[in-house]
Amino acid sequence: MVSVAAVAAITGLNYALREITPAVSTGVVYLLAVLLVSSYWGLWLGLFTALASTAAFNFFHLAPEGAFDIATPEHWVALTVFFAAAVVTSTLTTAVRSREEEAERRRREAALAADMARLVLGGSEIDVSVRAVGERIAAAFGLADVKVELRWVDSDDRNQAIPLIVEGDRVGTVLVPRAADAASREAVREAVVPALATLVAEVRRRDALEQQVIETKALKRSDALQKALLRSISHDLRTPLTAITTAVRGMSSKTLSDEARLELTSVAASETARLSRLVENLLDLSRLQAGNLQPRREWFSVDEIVREAIRSVAEPSGGFDVLLPDDLPSLRADAAQLERALANVLDNAARFAGQAPVSVKGHCGGAWLVLRVSDEGPGIGREELERVFEPFHRSEEHASGGSGLGLAIARGFVEANGGRLRAESQPGQGSTFVFQLPVPSEARMNPPVAGRPVA
Repeated sequence: MVSVAAVAAITGLNYALREITPAVSTGVVYLLAVLLVSSYWGLWLGLFTALASTAAFNFFHLAPEGAFDIATPEHWVALTVFFAAAVVTSTLTTAVRSREEEAERRRREAALAADMARLVLGGSEIDVSVRAVGERIAAAFGLADVKVELRWVDSDDRNQAIPLIVEGDRVGTVLVPRAADAASREAVREAVVPALATLVAEVRRRDALEQQVIETKALKRSDALQKALLRSISHDLRTPLTAITTAVRGMSSKTLSDEARLELTSVAASETARLSRLVENLLDLSRLQAGNLQPRREWFSVDEIVREAIRSVAEPSGGFDVLLPDDLPSLRADAAQLERALANVLDNAARFAGQAPVSVKGHCGGAWLVLRVSDEGPGIGREELERVFEPFHRSEEHASGGSGLGLAIARGFVEANGGRLRAESQPGQGSTFVFQLPVPSEARMNPPVAGRPVA
């Protein structure tokens, strides 16, 4: 219909042109119809239009008019040249149209490949990224639905499965609707799937490299920890062992007085206790790092663990200043672990407090019970506030003689029971260690009427 209408329109136009130009010259106008039809509807319809134009030119404009006959040789030449020109025009127009379509197809494929690369390589979760890739493929090819699965999926009645092959292994599947036309399915298979497979392979290599980096960092950290452990053990074990050995050898002297023997016995006992604490700290740190420390939860009052923690550490020169409200709720956690954590923090504060007291204050704020252990020592620099909780970390500026394990173990115990432990400090203004311990909902609903005083 388009071809016939175009030829008919040009024929009518040529009748008007015959008043200003010879009829044999109007044939060139038919090329407009050939160009139009070839550009939009392809070669075969263009060739039909060329043939129809030739017939119309002969029938309506070449003598004898109204008949498919040619009166003169010049008209034969004109008609032959016109038909050849129409065929060439149709062929060239169709070729140009094909190249434009190919260029547009490649542009769409390049844009789709860029989008897939952005989604797959830039996404944090590959499963979410490939789902978005499926939606983008469907939009690019005008398909109802395309799914990308990172697993082996077989074809079914609704979808055709196209495998994603990476280095000989099938790592996923692209599911294309069977209702899609064959050209779209073939384009997805030939142009999209290889690019997507390459992207998935790159993600796998990237993930493998990231895992290697993580493992390398972990190994370096483990190596540094082992070196720190060896240095700490070589120093911290040697000191009490040397003191114990010296005391035992001294006690074997026959000329030793009873008073001197008693003093050596006291030194041996205190150094043995110190050695025992170090071994316990090492064992606790090992269990914490292995994740084998399971809390034994039971109900207890806060003032109980505060009393026990104070009794287990050496009292500072200024003593302990404890202020706990009577209405603090009971907690349900491992009392022994929290008492040990508090004792480690109190021991650390006592070593830095100097002549000032170490204060212990508490209050309850909704779902958290807060204990604050404060000293008036030299304080901690901002860059050190988190490092003080690292195993074997010791301040180079303010040496205390500790093993560098107490605060690390304290935080581990508190976190194992669902709490938090952090440090607050200003250099030269002392330090405060803040315990945040979760209060069970039943304790919040039924708070105690009064607590017991702290000894």
